[in-house]
Amino acid sequence: MESNYHTLKRTDNQLLVITHLTQMLTYITGFGGLIVPLILWATQKDKVEGMDDHGKAIVNFQLSIIIYCLLSIPLIFLFGLGILLLILIGILAFVMPIINAIKASNGELSSYPLSLNFIS
Repeated sequence: MESNYHTLKRTDNQLLVITHLTQMLTYITGFGGLIVPLILWATQKDKVEGMDDHGKAIVNFQLSIIIYCLLSIPLIFLFGLGILLLILIGILAFVMPIINAIKASNGELSSYPLSLNFIS
């Protein structure tokens, strides 16, 4: 006789906070800000309540940041606008994970401005 088990997702706001804050690894290692949240999202999205939504938002934001940085490089030669854009991207990429980690700790959904929707 086969039984169907419903896998209940657990509430783990701490893991959601950690997932948002792992984006800061880019400032430490230069590359971990996309890889670590992607791994956490992929392995925990079916186990932790809200991880799927938070993980998608983080991955979309990180991919958007990469694209904006690449687009700003040619703009450096246009009156230095690319440098200003890179500074703004750096500030946004530093501040938004902290804001969204606080939101996640309060059980709120995250929102990343200017984020392109690659994964929906």
